[in-house]
Amino acid sequence: MRAVSISIHGGVEVLQSGEHPIPEPLADQVRIKVAWSALNHLDLWVRQGVPGHTFPLPLIPGCDFSGVVDAVGEQVSSWLLGDRVTVAPGFACYACEKCKAGKHNLCRDYGIYGETCDGGNAEYAVVDAKNLLAVPDGFPLDVAAAFPLTYLTAWHMLVSRCSLQEGDKVLVHAAGSGVSVAAVQIAKHWGADVMVTAGSDAKVNKGLENGADFGVNYQTKDWEKEARSWTKKRGLDIIVDHVGADTLPKGLRQLAKGGRIVTCGVTSGAEMELNMAPLFFKSLSVLGSTMGSLQDMHTVADLVFSGQLTPIIDSRYDFADIALAHQRMGERQAFGKLLLQVNPAVE
Repeated sequence: MRAVSISIHGGVEVLQSGEHPIPEPLADQVRIKVAWSALNHLDLWVRQGVPGHTFPLPLIPGCDFSGVVDAVGEQVSSWLLGDRVTVAPGFACYACEKCKAGKHNLCRDYGIYGETCDGGNAEYAVVDAKNLLAVPDGFPLDVAAAFPLTYLTAWHMLVSRCSLQEGDKVLVHAAGSGVSVAAVQIAKHWGADVMVTAGSDAKVNKGLENGADFGVNYQTKDWEKEARSWTKKRGLDIIVDHVGADTLPKGLRQLAKGGRIVTCGVTSGAEMELNMAPLFFKSLSVLGSTMGSLQDMHTVADLVFSGQLTPIIDSRYDFADIALAHQRMGERQAFGKLLLQVNPAVE
C-alpha cells in the first residue's frame, strides 16, 4: 500500500512516501480502506518533534481519517465489510478505573492514532473496533474525516472542563484553527456569546461567518481593550486558548469572577510568567484539556451528522501533495480543515 511515514523529525522533506505492507487487524480490530485523511496541528508536532517527548518513529501519521471497512478481526461482529466509517482518534484500555468511569482520555494507556501508533496517512489503516463511528449514507466522507479530533477537543474543553452555560461570554483565540472553528460552533450551539481573535481581517470575517458575535484583528487592535468593551467591563466567563505565552497571561486579566481559561496547546510557547493574584482574588480557574471521552465523541458525531455542527473545509489535496498541505498549515494560512484524498475510488 501507499503510505507516508516519518523516520526522523524535521521539515516537510522528512515526509516519506513509499510502499508499506498492508496491515492485518487483530481479533478486536478492523481494517479501513482510507478515503480521506484530515490534517491537524498535531501532525506538525509529530513531524517536527516536541522537546521532551518521544514519538515511536518510524511512524505513519494522521489521526483523523474516514473510509470503508475492509477487513474485520475474528472477535468483531458489529461491523460489516463496506460499512462507511470515520475514526475516534483517541484510544484507551477500556478496562481501568478511569475508563470504567467514562474518562477515557485520562487512561494511563491513552493514545492517539498517528501519534502513539500508525495512523491514517495510508491507503489502509487498522484501528480498534470500539473506535469506529458509523457515517450515515449520503454524508460525505471528506467531511466525516474533518471533525473528530478538533470537535472532540473543543467539546471537552468547553462542556466538560468549563461547564459552558447559556449566556456565557466566551473568547476564542486563533479563529481559523480547527479547534477554534469547532469551539465557536459549540459555544453558539449552547447559547453563549462569542468573541474571536485572528491575525487578519479576512480571518476575523470568516470567524464571524462561522457564528461569532464579535471579532478582533489582534495585529491592528488591542484585543484586551476590545474584550473589555465587548463585555461592558464585566469580564469574560471562558477563554479558549491554545496559543499559550502570547495570550494566556493577558487572558487572566480579562476574566470575570469565577472565569475559566482552558488550554489544549501552546503554539506560541509553553513557558510564561503568570500573575497569580487574580487567580484567588477572583476565584479563577486555569484548566488543561486533552481530547475527551468516547461518549463525548459519539455526542459530537451525532451533532455533526445531524447538521447541528458543520465542519469548515479550507482546502483539499491529493495524497501525493501532503507536503503542500503541511506547508499551508505551518504558515497559518488555513481557515478550517485541510484534507488529503487518499483513495479517490472510496465514497
